[in-house]
Amino acid sequence: MEPAPACSTSEQRTESTPEQTKSRPRPDTARGGGGVGGLQRFEQKLEQLISGVFARTFRSAVQPVEISAALAREVDNTAQILSRDRRIVPNDFHVELSAPDLERLEGLGPTLHQELVAMLKEHAAGQSYVFTGPVTISLEQADDLTTGRFRVRSKAVARVSQAGPDPTETQVRRATAIVEINGERLPLSAPGVVVGRGNDADLRVNDPGVSRRHAEFRVAEDANGPRVSVHDLGSTNGVLVNGRKVEDATLTDGAVIRIGNTTLTFHQRTDA
Repeated sequence: MEPAPACSTSEQRTESTPEQTKSRPRPDTARGGGGVGGLQRFEQKLEQLISGVFARTFRSAVQPVEISAALAREVDNTAQILSRDRRIVPNDFHVELSAPDLERLEGLGPTLHQELVAMLKEHAAGQSYVFTGPVTISLEQADDLTTGRFRVRSKAVARVSQAGPDPTETQVRRATAIVEINGERLPLSAPGVVVGRGNDADLRVNDPGVSRRHAEFRVAEDANGPRVSVHDLGSTNGVLVNGRKVEDATLTDGAVIRIGNTTLTFHQRTDA
């Protein structure tokens, strides 16, 4: 089961202009990172992509190195403590640009995307950051932005997989109790499922903030349909239901469960 573009943390948003980007300090090496060196190498590689005439012609437009610096700032600003030596950061980034800037940057081809990802990974490694999943960066058009302005949005999307085969569309359609995670809808049936990061979990979530056996969804069938509850299995970061930390809780339709940096939504049909 591949990760879907559903948001598993609150979305972050940063807006920049070339002048703001140039006036801000670049990521430093205070905690062992190679921030400045990495950006310098990034600029050198970009020189192979962009001719001097091209750069001078579009001097007021968004430059790739400005996007790289903004991405580094984004992870700096959104990092959350995972342990004494590690911090967790988003892994899915959307760079919003004006139509002219987007057209120009897309003309650089896949090399730009590869270099942006490599630069961001290098910065994260130097700062002891841990991504919640594979790093993705996309360039998108925003009609409210003018040339030279751009925004960065980020979110954490954890990879999700099941111990058994994926449910069929028919199974999902007929199920009366479903948990939705990262865009995937998974039927729940007795006795339930264990959710965690470990290989022995029924539903595996590749989120560093999730324990190996984090929580269990327990399902009890009765004449009125399934009764579903969630139980904390002694996890490090706990379980939140509708924003409240719980050891165990009975779930009702629409309940929002948060484990680590991942959000699950419970759905139950009462008309079946």
